[in-house]
Amino acid sequence: MSVDHEDRKIELPDAIASETAREKAISQAMMAFEASRPRQGAAPKWWQGLGLARLGARPSLRMALVTGAALLVMVPIGTYMLKRQEALLSQGGTDIEAITQVQVERLRRPDDNQNVAQQAPATPTESAQDKTVLARPVAAPPPSPSAARDTRMMPGMIGGYSAENRYEASDAFGPRASQEIGRDKFSNAPQNAFMAVSQDPVSTFSLDVDTASYSYVRAALNQNLLPRPEAVRVEEMINYFPYDYAAPASAEEPFSTAATMMPNPWQPGHKLLRIGIKGYSLQAQERPAANLVFLIDTSGSMNEASKLPLLVKSLGMLVDTLRPEDKVSIVTYAGSAGVVLPPTKASDKASILSALDRLQAGGSTAGGEGIRLAYQQAEANFDPKAVNRVLLATDGDFNVGITEPGELRGFVERERGKGIFLSVLGFGMGNLNDQMMQELAQNGNGVAAYIDTLNEARKVLVEEATSSLFPIAKDVKIQVEFNPTAVSDYRLIGYETRMLKTEDFNNDKVDAGDVGSGASVTAIYDVVPAGATRPVDGSRYQAAQPVLPSDKADEYAFVKIRYKLPESETSRLITTPVTHAGEAVTLAQAPSDARFAVAVAGFGEWLRGGKYAGTLKPNDIIALAAGAKGDDPYGYRAEFVNLVRAAKTAKGLPQQP
Repeated sequence: MSVDHEDRKIELPDAIASETAREKAISQAMMAFEASRPRQGAAPKWWQGLGLARLGARPSLRMALVTGAALLVMVPIGTYMLKRQEALLSQGGTDIEAITQVQVERLRRPDDNQNVAQQAPATPTESAQDKTVLARPVAAPPPSPSAARDTRMMPGMIGGYSAENRYEASDAFGPRASQEIGRDKFSNAPQNAFMAVSQDPVSTFSLDVDTASYSYVRAALNQNLLPRPEAVRVEEMINYFPYDYAAPASAEEPFSTAATMMPNPWQPGHKLLRIGIKGYSLQAQERPAANLVFLIDTSGSMNEASKLPLLVKSLGMLVDTLRPEDKVSIVTYAGSAGVVLPPTKASDKASILSALDRLQAGGSTAGGEGIRLAYQQAEANFDPKAVNRVLLATDGDFNVGITEPGELRGFVERERGKGIFLSVLGFGMGNLNDQMMQELAQNGNGVAAYIDTLNEARKVLVEEATSSLFPIAKDVKIQVEFNPTAVSDYRLIGYETRMLKTEDFNNDKVDAGDVGSGASVTAIYDVVPAGATRPVDGSRYQAAQPVLPSDKADEYAFVKIRYKLPESETSRLITTPVTHAGEAVTLAQAPSDARFAVAVAGFGEWLRGGKYAGTLKPNDIIALAAGAKGDDPYGYRAEFVNLVRAAKTAKGLPQQP
């Protein structure tokens, strides 16, 4: 290869095999070119003294000097950026904040092809309209330095995703949630094992009407992430859905019981016992007055669209359901706790909503101090004829004040004895302390719910408000005794954190779960019939099976429910035998509610790792649930089918340090 220059031909290599060869060829060509140029005279002596005149004749030297100068500039900059990244990571952040800020600034520039008016802060009119649609973060002043790193929402979007598509991505979570979901804290026990009826014929547990686990699982799957196994509480997934059980006749005996035995679709030869319980629904005139204290976490960790802004909208919907005579107080806590709104009748809705709208996030999390102040407000306005309840809304991160779980638990238990109950609403991911939420709600005679979308807030605080706030019974326990001539082994699916000792059932001093107005509760047992292949070997020295009286030979099991009415400290008893008459020979013959509950239970078992799920696969769950949707006015069951589909391709995420 050659190039012509004036009257000289300059030869170049035909092929450059490497970067070094290419640079050498270029250097030779430039030297030849310089040699062809007429001399302009000697350089000034000062120039020659510096030796810089040689740069024109030696391009390789010039290139080396330029490279050295660039390194002198870039090395300090690179060191600074590395230190900055390490500092951000140590605080749980990344450079996403800086990138997002640049993107926001670009969106705001008038010379871009964007509608600048759409990027402007929301006007008061827009904020009012935004009351019912979670499409933009609530307008607020700039966050404090401690909270600034959590602000990552793009204008007009929720967490970087369009708020219009419910199933492709969560409509409440941003980049931080997908990066830090593994930091959430959960309390769960190992899965229940099979129990031999010959040795342990009685199973006892506390009822659980919480639904937080299902909402959390949905939020994770909507981000294409599989939840950690310990985040999955199967009973809460089953009890998320309403079931059409027969209602009890009166509040004096507030529960009805239905039992169905059917084949187990994932363990051939096994059967499933579904126990369905329906609570009495209070009529409007029976509903007591409400003395509510909203205890709201306004710490810096709540400065995300899925947290404080969603929280404010959620409680605003609850206020809309209250009667004029109901009272609301608002206490907030961050670095310190304070009363934002003294007791105010719900008839003055404008004052309550205005106080909610003024809330801003910033500071540390003095949750323990906030709980003390909230209970003081509830006690100062205590009404013995009303429901006195503290409603704690938080991401669960307590790091100031009373933080020791045992101390908090004891405090809540003592207040429960005074007639003031506690329910917990969890928000957001990446900082969620589900373990703390569960402990507080269980010891406060309340429920724990997880709010991931505005639709979920509507379900918990509007459609099921009476169930969430107004109890029909407390300390509700279940005990199931299996017939050894009909059942050889059994296993309770879920309820691992609610198990009780056999003697606790008759002990009225032992605390158990509360059930609200109209709530339905479901429990499912995996049952091994007598004569079927057992999961464990029998005892070599086991005594012969007892001979039962003829009037009990038709029973699989005997179900007992013990409960206390809200104003009583003495328990009552309801009993129901499980007989062959209530058995479905095939799964298709079982009621649709029972089949759908089995599908949800199977999904929960699969998410927990599949130790007891046998041959069950997601496609089997989809087919079973889709064929048992039945009446689905709110679309909850259709949503479940979509979540199982999402789980097929979702990615696992290990717990982060």
